[in-house]
Amino acid sequence: MSKRAAQNHKASAIPKGSRATGRVTIIDVAAEAGVSPMTVSRALKTPALVQEQSRERIMAAIDKLGYVPNQAAATLASARSHVIAVLVPSLTNAVFIETLSGIRDYLAEAGYQFLIGETGYARDKEEQLISTYLAHAPAGFLLSSSEQHEILQSRPASRAIPAVRMFDLGRSNEDFSVGFSQTKAGYAVARHLAERGYKRPAFIAAQLDPRMMKRREGFRKGLQDAGIQSAVEVLLPLPTTVDMGAQLLRRVLDANPDCDAVFCCNDDLALGALFECQRRGIAVPGRMAIAGFNDLSWAACATPSITTVVTPRYDIGYKSARMLISQLRGEDIPKGRLDLGFELAVREST
Repeated sequence: MSKRAAQNHKASAIPKGSRATGRVTIIDVAAEAGVSPMTVSRALKTPALVQEQSRERIMAAIDKLGYVPNQAAATLASARSHVIAVLVPSLTNAVFIETLSGIRDYLAEAGYQFLIGETGYARDKEEQLISTYLAHAPAGFLLSSSEQHEILQSRPASRAIPAVRMFDLGRSNEDFSVGFSQTKAGYAVARHLAERGYKRPAFIAAQLDPRMMKRREGFRKGLQDAGIQSAVEVLLPLPTTVDMGAQLLRRVLDANPDCDAVFCCNDDLALGALFECQRRGIAVPGRMAIAGFNDLSWAACATPSITTVVTPRYDIGYKSARMLISQLRGEDIPKGRLDLGFELAVREST
């Protein structure tokens, strides 16, 4: 066989629909099974409408050719994908990991996949991720802040795409959101410390995202209503760590040695504050009370155990995903603003 003839023979062995890309297409499957491409499509989407013998030939052809349905093409055809875009500030913070677990579990039940974007609390990264995901036509968005929601709403391409905001609550049922009141949570901590008789509390915080500042606002209001002067505050706009909790408490005590209680904006800082008290020989709660936020798994295991705000992180993810899919299905949503509440776990540290 001549070289040219061999090339022609090799080309003829490649299914016609596959020559351009090397990808097996629905046309190739139809030719192999001896049916129309429409019948193949129907067998994949609604197999009950295709005769059993035809279905068997189609499945045998799919196995033989290694056909994989083109999800991108299906998305273009329907103008809707089965992928949800999810934006969270951090993939190392246990708070957001538990929320993602809730999202994963509900979307798996509903037959959806999700893309995770880590924003690092940076607005430019939020804008970049939202623009990137919009280009891939996601079915909807799950967002972790009001700022992300504002960015999404400002994009013309997002007008037909549903979204649910997590953690923060919207102003009305028309602004779909699932979470709890950060302000009320901060208020509850202040009232607890006041009821325990503490007179010179402090507030320490890092990261300083809007949720953090709402906790601060509630804490201030709770102290004011209890007749206590505004708390000593030390704020640092850097990511939180356990060591930072120790540093911030040192700043508080150096400037205000009579401080007798501290509300830490999360449990990492609370643990660092506890370690610093132990290094200095400061009795907790005898001389210093410590309260945290989020109730991470180890807060109850610390010595002494740490009083903290219990937040419904898994449920926020699960129920946000459920609310979003309900929108996509056109179902009635009785409460578009779903307040899951919080609990104050009173333990040994206060």
